[in-house]
Amino acid sequence: MTRLSKRDLILGSAGALLAGPAMAQSVAGFAANRSGSATANHAAFDALLGRRARNSRDGVVRVDYAGWKASTADRAALKAYIESLSRLNPLALTRPEQFAFWANLYNAVTIDVVLDAFPVRSIRDIRSGLLPGPWRRKVATVGGVELSLDDMEHNILRKGWADPRVHYAVNCASYGCPNLPLRAFRGATLGPSLDVAARAFVNHSRGARFDGNALVVSSIYKWFVEDFGGSDAGVIAHLARYADTPLRTRLQAATRIDRDVYDWSINAIPSG
Repeated sequence: MTRLSKRDLILGSAGALLAGPAMAQSVAGFAANRSGSATANHAAFDALLGRRARNSRDGVVRVDYAGWKASTADRAALKAYIESLSRLNPLALTRPEQFAFWANLYNAVTIDVVLDAFPVRSIRDIRSGLLPGPWRRKVATVGGVELSLDDMEHNILRKGWADPRVHYAVNCASYGCPNLPLRAFRGATLGPSLDVAARAFVNHSRGARFDGNALVVSSIYKWFVEDFGGSDAGVIAHLARYADTPLRTRLQAATRIDRDVYDWSINAIPSG
């Protein structure tokens, strides 16, 4: 496997990121509100996304999984990036950098899992034992702690930050999911980047739309309603915060959600 140089791995003190505050001994430890002062370098992921992901005319970011899988160099570079993150101590990072660390790791590992199985029509075709999807498999190790994608999303990001914008940061390789970012997240620009991601999804038909007078939303807002205020009213208020006119105007007059939808089709660039 091609290894990144130390310069590519870390911005700031290598010692701080490889040691720093005591490493978490469990998944819950990574969600604790502890922080350091270091930042991490995600330039390698930027380069890969720049080559292999693109924004389509329909507003959905699609991934060239076929080309990525065929490229020995890009496969190795993705695995090297994931390995580089696994060697770092997230608790040595600032809190915004920790969020970026986990979101980027989630997205990189998801791509890697899909590439291992590609071609697939849906990520749900990649199973965790008898369960659809790879989310419960242990697919990464950070500081000696084995982690699943569910651990990163639900037990670290959602529990550690309690920010509904988590759902716009992690991409499940599906058409119905909020877009994979075209650049890795950074702590310094985290808030604006998450707001951009939220607006892109809310204002796309797969996030929220009206079918006649019926409000149709992504199933994300049903599955995780507790993250969006715990009720239809809470979800609608969240959507209105990020919606553009005229969608915002219609949302402000809405009183309930009529149905939810989700498309699990793989977010691949169509062949041919």
